Amino acid sequence: MKPTETLQEKGKLFLVVMMPILITQIGLYAMNFFDTVMSGQAGANDLAGVAIGSSLWVPVFTGLNGVLLALTPIIAQSIGAEKRDDVPYVFLQGLYLSIAISIAVILIGAVVLDPILYAMSLEDEVGRIAKEYLIGLAFGIVPLFIYTTIRCLIDSLGETRVTMFITLLSLPINIFFNYVLIFGKLGFPRLGGVGAGYASAITYWFILAVAIVVVVKVRPFTDFQLFKKLYHVSLKKWKEILLLGLPIGFTIFFETSIFAAVTLLMSTFDTATIAAHQAAVNFASFLYMIPLSIAFTLTIAVGYEVGAKRVEDARQYSRLGITFALIMGLVAGVIIYVLRAPVASLYTNDSQVAWLIQQFLIYSIFFQLSDALATPIQGVLRGHKDVNVPFVMALVSFWIIGLPTGYLLANFSPLGPYGYWIGLITGLASCAIALSWRLKQMQRKFERAARLSQNGNS
Repeated sequence: MKPTETLQEKGKLFLVVMMPILITQIGLYAMNFFDTVMSGQAGANDLAGVAIGSSLWVPVFTGLNGVLLALTPIIAQSIGAEKRDDVPYVFLQGLYLSIAISIAVILIGAVVLDPILYAMSLEDEVGRIAKEYLIGLAFGIVPLFIYTTIRCLIDSLGETRVTMFITLLSLPINIFFNYVLIFGKLGFPRLGGVGAGYASAITYWFILAVAIVVVVKVRPFTDFQLFKKLYHVSLKKWKEILLLGLPIGFTIFFETSIFAAVTLLMSTFDTATIAAHQAAVNFASFLYMIPLSIAFTLTIAVGYEVGAKRVEDARQYSRLGITFALIMGLVAGVIIYVLRAPVASLYTNDSQVAWLIQQFLIYSIFFQLSDALATPIQGVLRGHKDVNVPFVMALVSFWIIGLPTGYLLANFSPLGPYGYWIGLITGLASCAIALSWRLKQMQRKFERAARLSQNGNS
């Protein structure tokens, strides 16, 4: 990042930082997308099994990944405040924390996976595929979380093209191993949907290897000499990261887990409905990468300006990002509506499942619009290091308003499974309204603090 004077300069820099993040996010999500699409071509049971496994994994990953995302505003504000010497120490503490989180996830998963799957009363084959898919994925958990730490460093420096490059390199690896392991090509065993889990794990190790080479060999990362001194574990620094990161992680968890909860509640319906629901969520989530990328960019840009105490610059970036996200949300809605039939055919050859996918996609248009407002505001608030109140807002919106609404409509109205989607829309819209209020409050607070600081210096 660098200081800018005009709105035009900000817009240009915003796009320069955001576009690589967007390509990176699409690339990373494309792995899950190809897992689901290619598994669907192997059969409805494979699609449903991967859907269940993914629904259990994604909230855990995104929530814990959100904890590590605290490193982005911490490092961005350090750089904005010209405290570059703090960066290697913060980075290594984040690295240690990511390893600890990875080990904890694997150990807890080994204990709770069977009871969770058993409680869902799945068809035997669907349950087997879900379990073995997650076991395969588990081999990639450690490199995935370590890479997240490295990515936070890279992005906080504004070098988002580097993470884009790494992701684009990894996509062919993922597609290749999906192909040979799911369908049993080139002498590999035919694992069906289970093969997608192992393919993802292999890809995560590849991503980590490339990222390490980059930060050790390429400028400007070499200027920080990240591994020159291996600091001892600092529980105090872990506490600082966790105090900021846990609310971020829980906020993301509450949003993503409501989709997982709906998928699990959908297990009372038939396999075709489960598969169609997950396919529609998978595609809608693909488009969600747009507001999510804008949010990441806003965290970097706003964090940099907040660290430098430039009030108006932080506000201009906020307006710019939110406006752009709303426009893209409208575009995403049109794309879903126009392409719902071709999209359904990507996921399945079963005409019943394809028809159900199209119905779910129509409902997804409405929460695309809510995400276009709520997600960028979350990015702005993280740039201000404001995370606790948004966490509470997410909890109330998704779990106290959204999920009960969906449950009632799905079980006590003619809407059936579509009732859950109306609940999702209700929760997302509630969160968007609440976060809009919080943003105005936080911006006023920042402006008052900046004025007091200027008066104190004069």
